[in-house]
Formats: sequence, structure tokens, C-alpha cells
Amino acid sequence: MAGSAIQRRLSAAGFSNFVTRSHAELDLTQQAAVDAFFAAEKPEIVFLAAGRVGGIKANNNFRAEFIYQNLMIEANVIHSAWKHGVQRLLFLGSSCIYPRDCPQPIHEDYLLTGPLEQTNESYAVAKILGVKLCENYHRQYGAQFIAVMPSNLYGPNDSYDLENCHVLPALICKAHAAKMSGASELVVWGSGLPRREFLFVEDMADACVHLMESNIESGLFNVGMGSDLPISELAELIMEVVGYNGRIVYDHSQPDGTPRKLLNINRLKGLGWTAQTQLREGIALTYKDFLSRTDHL
Repeated sequence: MAGSAIQRRLSAAGFSNFVTRSHAELDLTQQAAVDAFFAAEKPEIVFLAAGRVGGIKANNNFRAEFIYQNLMIEANVIHSAWKHGVQRLLFLGSSCIYPRDCPQPIHEDYLLTGPLEQTNESYAVAKILGVKLCENYHRQYGAQFIAVMPSNLYGPNDSYDLENCHVLPALICKAHAAKMSGASELVVWGSGLPRREFLFVEDMADACVHLMESNIESGLFNVGMGSDLPISELAELIMEVVGYNGRIVYDHSQPDGTPRKLLNINRLKGLGWTAQTQLREGIALTYKDFLSRTDHL
């Protein structure tokens, strides 16, 4: 989802000389293969959007895979990028890197100031190390490597696998299924009380390109909307967009995760960037993308 959005944004800006590989073509967890790729292709600019990602259930159930695969991808790509003379690199992380009980909104300086949320600790630890790789390759070698931490992403090419996806696409999938079956209830995991900030993936891509076209050489940058809402309100909004009129039932046997993680986006706003897509509009565009996938109807 993230990588394809970045490529669309770059194409719209007139860039065309892309070097990409699918997972089947290049396993980024394999150091020798990654190094051979960089040696042969010698890219000048790298957007590192690859990674093992998933929702709260996947993060909690596949802790070993989440930490191992993300660590290997980051270490291999960032080291090979430096070794083969990449001019600029952007590492894409996640807002879950911040402590579970951070003051709100979360400033970049709050990183490593407290314990992480346990359900996604493995993923968060891996992404924190990606941030530190960028930071220290800049400190020691002067590499122009920056890290971007977006809030919860959603949009075209998202995953709708209920076993592994994030909350917004999961609710779209559930609401649509309930509408089509005539079900009277929509089951939402947890209490509905946690607050989340959602960022349309096309806005995220625009922010990434904006940063890479700036004169910033290093640093950590939050990317978000600057506002959040409870999961309960998100569910209601999705039901309106989908056209489902049932009632919400909360499954309290499932975890809530972090109570709140609203990002402080002043650092990026100071560079002249703000998100453009409001949540209702973004959900409507995402639902349209969902409907275009006939195997989900």
C-alpha cells in the first residue's frame, strides 16, 4: 500500500526511472541478495517502505516474524544503501514506536522515554532500530537518511484479511459483509474507547516526497492529520459510508492496544506540509477500492 502510493506520487511529479522488485524477485531479509541488488542497480534515491506489517492480532500472534523480518529488511537495505553510495534514503516506520502512555500529542523527542505497548512491542522495537540505523549512519558517515513515522495508514491497496489487517480496513470489510448478509450487528474488537489518528496513504506519499525534495539531511518526522477520534466513532463513520444501519456490539475479550497515539506534526508543518484528505473522503475512496476487488463482494 505505502510503496505503491509513493510510486504514484513520484510518477505524478514527473519521475519515471524507477527500480523496483517484488518480494518474489528479491527477498530483502537476505543480505547477500540485497547487496547484489544495490551493486548492480546503484539507485540514487531509496524509499524504504517494505516490511512485515499487520493489525493488533497479527502483531501479537507473530512476534518472532515481525521482529526478525523487519530487522533484517532494515539492516540489509540501509547498510547496502550506504555502502553503494545512495544519495538520500527515507525509512518508513510507524507511530507505534512511541511509548504506550506518552503525553499527547506525541512529539518525536518522546521516543524511548517509556515502555511500549505489549501487543506490538516486537514490531515497534524493530522500527525503532530502523530509526536508529538512519540516525547513526548519518552521524558516522554523513549519510542523508531520514525516518518518517506516519499515523495509522489506510487507502488503496490496503489488506482486508481479517486475521492480519488494521482496524479501519477490518471495519470496512465487516460493515460491508454485514450489509450484504442483512446482519443486525457489527462486532468491534475491544471497548471502542481507544483513540486513533488516521492518515490517507496518498497524503503520506506526498509528505515523503516533500521531505525528500527538501534540504533535510537527517532526522525523525511524524506524519499525520493532527486530529484523532475514538474507534467507536470510526465504526459509526464507516457504517455511514458503507450504508449499513445495524448496531455496534463490542467484543471486550479482544485487546484495545494503546489508549491513544495522536502525533505532534509541528516539525513537518514547519517545512510547509499538511495533509489534504479528510477522513470521511478517504474512507469513501478506500471503500471504492474495496468494492473494486470482486473477491470481497
